[in-house]
Amino acid sequence: MQFIRKNTSFLLIGIAYIALSVYFTWQDQAYLSLFPFALLAIYFAIYYTEWTFLSLAFLTPISINIEEYSQSFGLFVPTEPLLFGFLILLLLLQIQKQVVPSKIWQNQLVWAIGLYLFWILITSITSTQPITSLKFLLSKIWFIVPILGFGSSIFQDKKNIQRFLWLFVIGMMLVITYTLIVHASYRFGEKEGHWVMWPFFKDHTIYGAIVALIVPLVFGLYFSKKHAPLIQAILFGFIGVTLLGLYFSYTRAAWLSVFAAMGVWALIRFKIKFSWLAGIVLVAGTILFFSWDSLQMELERNKSEHTTEEFGEKLQSATNVTTDASNLERINRWSCAIEMFKERPIVGFGPGTYAFEYARFQDPENLTIISTNFGNLGNAHSEYLGPMAEMGFLGILAMLLIVAAIFYKGITLYNRWPKEDREIRTLLLAMILSLTTYFVHGILNNFLDTDKAAVPIWGMCAVFIALEMSLEKKTLSAQD
Repeated sequence: MQFIRKNTSFLLIGIAYIALSVYFTWQDQAYLSLFPFALLAIYFAIYYTEWTFLSLAFLTPISINIEEYSQSFGLFVPTEPLLFGFLILLLLLQIQKQVVPSKIWQNQLVWAIGLYLFWILITSITSTQPITSLKFLLSKIWFIVPILGFGSSIFQDKKNIQRFLWLFVIGMMLVITYTLIVHASYRFGEKEGHWVMWPFFKDHTIYGAIVALIVPLVFGLYFSKKHAPLIQAILFGFIGVTLLGLYFSYTRAAWLSVFAAMGVWALIRFKIKFSWLAGIVLVAGTILFFSWDSLQMELERNKSEHTTEEFGEKLQSATNVTTDASNLERINRWSCAIEMFKERPIVGFGPGTYAFEYARFQDPENLTIISTNFGNLGNAHSEYLGPMAEMGFLGILAMLLIVAAIFYKGITLYNRWPKEDREIRTLLLAMILSLTTYFVHGILNNFLDTDKAAVPIWGMCAVFIALEMSLEKKTLSAQD
C-alpha cells in the first residue's frame, strides 16, 4: 500500500496508457499508442540528456524504417524522431545559454561540414525539385547538427566515448546474431543472404558496410586495456560473431574495405612518411594511366561471378565488368552521374534528386537485367559521384574535404595523444580504421542518408572534435 501511495501518479499514467493502447488497437490505429513513448523520450532528453544521447548508439542498429510497414514516408524509428527532438532541444538550449563549446567553430572539420551543408542549401534553391532537396537538407541537418553539437560536449568525458562505442557494438551484435540465426535456417544460402537482416537493414549491402565498420571497433575495445576475464571473453565472442557476420553478408565491397583498413593500419603502425606514400600513389597512377587499355581488356576477360561459396572467387568477381549484373549496374549508375554532372556542372540537379533524374541519362549499352527505365531504383552508388551529380563540382569537393578533414584530424590526434593513455590512443586508431572501411566502401555505395551510417560516422567525428578540444585545454594548462 505504501508503494501505491508513493507512486500513484505513475500508476495512473500506466493505466491510462494501457487503456489508450487498447482503444487505438481496437480502432486499427495501434501506431498512435507510441505517442506516450514520445512524451517519455522528451522527458528523458530534457532531464537525462547525456544518457538519452548515448542511447542513440544502441538504438541505431535496431531501428526500423516505418516505410516497410506502410505506404507513408520513410522514417527510421526511434532514431530519427530522437535526432529531430535533439535538434530542437539544442536550438532552444543554445538560445537560453551556450551549450555548444565556442571553440568548435575553430575546428577545420566543422568548417568542412559547414561548407557541405551551406552548399546543400544553395543547390536546394537551384534544384530541379526544390521540395525534395529541402527535405534532403532537413534530414542532413538533424543527422549532423545535434550529433556534433551535443557530442562535442558529451565526449569530452572519455568514459562517454567508451560507452558510445560499446552501445553501438552491442546493438550491432544483437542484429548480427539475429541475422545469423535466420540465415542459418536457410543454410546460409547466398540469395537469402540478401534479405535475412530485414527489418533492421534494408539489404545486405548496407548491412555489410556497417558490419565492416564495427570490425575495427570490436578489436579496438578488446585491445584498449586489460579487461576483467568475463569482459575479455565477451569481446572475444563479439569478434567471432562480427567476422562471421561479415563473411555471411556476402558483400564484396565490405570485405575489400576491411582489407583497405588493414593497409591504413600498416601505414600508421610503421609510420610511413606521407612523401613516400605520395610517391607510390604517383608511380601507381602513372603505370595505371599508360596501361589502361591492356588492363581494361584484362577486366573484360574476367567472367567470374559470385555464384559459388569460395571466398577467393567472390573477391575475383568484384572486377568482373562483363557479365556480373551488380557490377554492370553500378557502372551504369556512375555513368549517369558523370553525364548529369556534364549537363549541370556548377549546381547539379539538386540534393536528393538523382533517383528521379538519372533515367534519361542511361546509355542503352550500359543497361542490365536489373536496370529500369523509370529510374526508381535508388541512388548513384557512390558517396562521391552522388554529390557531384546532385550538387556539381563544389558538391564533390565539399565531400572530399570532409573525408580529408576526418582523417587529418584523426591521425593527427592519434600521433599527438599522450602514449601513456593507451586506451584512448587504441580507440582513436580503431575509429580511424572504422571510418576507413566506410569511406572506401563509399566509392561503391552511399548510405549517409540513413541513420545506420550517419549516427556512427558523425558520432566519431564528434569524438575527434571533443578530444581535440580536450587536448588543447591540457596544452594550455601545461603552459600556465
